[in-house]
Amino acid sequence: MTNAQSPDSKQAPDSNQSGASEQSRASEQPAAAGQLMLPGAGALRQTGRLFALAASVIRLTFRRPFQVRELVEQFWFIASVTILPSALVSIPFGAVIALQVGSLASQLGAESFTGGASVLAVVQQASPLIVALLIAGAGGSAICADIGSRTIREEMDAMEVMGVSPVQRLIVPRVLAAMGVAVLLNGLVSVVGVLGGYFFNVIIQGGTPGSYLSSFSALAQLPDLYISEIKALIFGFIAGIIAAHRGLNPRPGPKGVGDAVNQSVVIAFLLLFFVNLVLTGIYLQIVPPKGS
Repeated sequence: MTNAQSPDSKQAPDSNQSGASEQSRASEQPAAAGQLMLPGAGALRQTGRLFALAASVIRLTFRRPFQVRELVEQFWFIASVTILPSALVSIPFGAVIALQVGSLASQLGAESFTGGASVLAVVQQASPLIVALLIAGAGGSAICADIGSRTIREEMDAMEVMGVSPVQRLIVPRVLAAMGVAVLLNGLVSVVGVLGGYFFNVIIQGGTPGSYLSSFSALAQLPDLYISEIKALIFGFIAGIIAAHRGLNPRPGPKGVGDAVNQSVVIAFLLLFFVNLVLTGIYLQIVPPKGS
């Protein structure tokens, strides 16, 4: 019969297909091995995306239309979840600093400098860090959860299909709101921390109000307040950018969003402490101490 095919002719295409699949798998193995040979490539890739998002936020901040309503809503939300915890945390911070500095100053016979030292510690270091931790922990986690839930529901892709920039529409107002709340909260925390330190130093340790205020005026200067506000502004920007970045890149499913929120808080804490160290070192090198 002319239409009959031999078993060898049937097996020939199968052998060709299997050979092609083996060649494709062999070609994929070196690529995978090349990726495995670069430890830390994923971290570098995520870092690059983080900086690209920060640059996009800065660029789109000055582009119209500006989302005023979204900015006001996010500002009020972040302020509502951080004002009371900031005030409550700043009191024990100021008290601990005042008590520790006062005890050390009394041992050295320099009780008159207790006020200035404790106020400088609260204004320059404690206040921006308290604000940064609360903005990243309370506000940043909410931002990351909101953006992450929108991402897994493919709302971001739908906005891009409609020609709307998700970064300009959602990310920019949240980052600006975090920065604004951080600056205002820094002033509140500074005032409450200084008042708490004054109370514990004067009432608990028996210090004199005159020496407390005179040492503050002798050691403190206006750039100390400037660097505190600059730190708060930068910390708010970093917390908002990290929360938005992790929210835009979660793993699929609700568990992925929860993991992204945890990662955003941890990364923000580590980065904020490092940036605080850098800013403090630059400030101490540029601005001379008062009276020097």
